[in-house]
Amino acid sequence: MGLHFILQHLDRPGTYVRILFVEFSSAFNTIIPTLLQTKLNQLSVPSSISQDVFSPHCSSPCTPTTAPLKTPPVKLLKFVDDTTLIGRIQDGEESACRQEVEQLAVWCSLNNLELNMLKTVEMIIDLRRNPPALPPISIIDSTVATVKTFKFLGSIISRDLKWDTHIDSIAKKAQQRLYFLRQRRKFNLPQELLKQFYSAVIESVLCTSITVWFGSATKSDTRRLQRAVQTAERIIGAPLPTLQELYTSRVTAATQIQSVSGPDGGSGPRDDFHSPECQWRPHQLGEAPETDSQ
Repeated sequence: MGLHFILQHLDRPGTYVRILFVEFSSAFNTIIPTLLQTKLNQLSVPSSISQDVFSPHCSSPCTPTTAPLKTPPVKLLKFVDDTTLIGRIQDGEESACRQEVEQLAVWCSLNNLELNMLKTVEMIIDLRRNPPALPPISIIDSTVATVKTFKFLGSIISRDLKWDTHIDSIAKKAQQRLYFLRQRRKFNLPQELLKQFYSAVIESVLCTSITVWFGSATKSDTRRLQRAVQTAERIIGAPLPTLQELYTSRVTAATQIQSVSGPDGGSGPRDDFHSPECQWRPHQLGEAPETDSQ
């Protein structure tokens, strides 16, 4: 939902988005147990779960602290201790976004959480033809650094909302891990074990957020990634699923899960930034869409 939230906004003229990627210093180690217990009670969490959270066998609280509920034009996404604040700006009006940043800093102080200002960064997504220079965001008298790319939950997000950097990264990782597949082949491991190793170590890398980026990948990018699959096929000596097949199977699975659990995904937490409906298509920037003909 995060990217969908952004793309809907950027469809309108005179708009841009500021994304604040918040980093905490030892988030789970600074939680006050009594404060967390109060929050769990407010959320009607069963006592059996609360006891597990505060069990001496649990090295850190297993439930993240709850944050204040945010509404548009600012959206707050939380995944465990990863916190992302998305501010949608229209015609240069940033007061709501900056106010939410201030409130976040106050909330952290009240809940015994310390912001790591060395790792807290901001990304500005501005697709206008001649975007002006924008004043930086400051938190507690510290200026937040602006980045062009950011690795969020395993995926590299770029400020132009393209996936070249992410695809370059996973292609490099896949090529490096093919070495370990070759080594196991030299020891004459059974074909089934080689396929399991490929699925766990290489295919898992190729499929990182595939439901998000595959629809906007260029033919060159998909061919490059498919070559890694073809190399693995030669090493193993057996056919393997193509990237297109992997993408289709995962989109189908995600659709089935959403149809069962409802639009809010009631079966459990999900990564809202990477949901399938949020994939960025090049023609939204005026480019001709490319498809992979495999």
